[in-house]
Amino acid sequence: MPPLLELSGVSKSFGGASVLRDIDLAVEDGEFLAIVGYSGAGKTTLISLLAGLLKPDAGTAKMNGVEISGPGPERGIVFQNYSLLPWLTVSENIALAVEQVFPEKTAAERAAHVEKYVKMVGLTHAESRRPAELSGGMRQRVSVARALAMNPKTLLLDEPLSALDALTRATLQDEIEKIWEQDRKTVVLITNSVDEGILLADRIIPLTAGPGATLGPAVKIDIERPRNRLALNSDPRFKAIRQEVIEYLLGPGGRPKVTLAKKLTLPEIEPEDLSLPRKPFSFGRKPIRLGEKKMVRTDLVP
Repeated sequence: MPPLLELSGVSKSFGGASVLRDIDLAVEDGEFLAIVGYSGAGKTTLISLLAGLLKPDAGTAKMNGVEISGPGPERGIVFQNYSLLPWLTVSENIALAVEQVFPEKTAAERAAHVEKYVKMVGLTHAESRRPAELSGGMRQRVSVARALAMNPKTLLLDEPLSALDALTRATLQDEIEKIWEQDRKTVVLITNSVDEGILLADRIIPLTAGPGATLGPAVKIDIERPRNRLALNSDPRFKAIRQEVIEYLLGPGGRPKVTLAKKLTLPEIEPEDLSLPRKPFSFGRKPIRLGEKKMVRTDLVP
């Protein structure tokens, strides 16, 4: 069987500037994959290609062996900036997606479906609130619930936790892992945190620095689940994986070193001798020395 998601020889440019090049990626059904890289390397472009929001300039993007021609409900995506409609409540934001994906359901069935996913992310007490009345972590939970309520085959997470404080981020990491354990959906997580990728994923793949970013070698995370973030700090396998990924990002996958083609000539400036007495600074008018002409504004003379 072909992989659930597959990118083959994919490249993408904007305005003539190469963002991604020669991307080969295979994601198996039920796998939790993390892709980690620098900010601005093209991680969002990569997730947008998988979601069908962008088309590659070269190569192919496929799902179940069929070329991806556009976005679809089988690929739920959670953005970094929540993307909630501010005039709708928590339940209404989720219901809007449910109505589009399940038009054949009755109103009662759709309401029960929405309620299930509101409860899943722990927002039953806030289901009638609008986004402005929610914290950043709660808004992101709504975004996750909306994506899950569409019952997608694959969940695409575009740095969904990067803007959150440490405590909220840890809480949502646990929520995402719990949801994955329950449904075993295929998950592709884009993140800038190596530790987060190792905590949650089955595999972690570094994305090289741009321009023209490409994927580095995949590392299997063979650490038993459930994973405790405190215990991981002393786990030798965690340390080995972390070091391998970071060394790649800082080495072969790092930003190219800048070299100067022209030698710079610095001006010959001697430092001031601070031991010499300094002249007092005057805030008054500058004295007029002999031989200097005093400038008078004639427009101010009555």
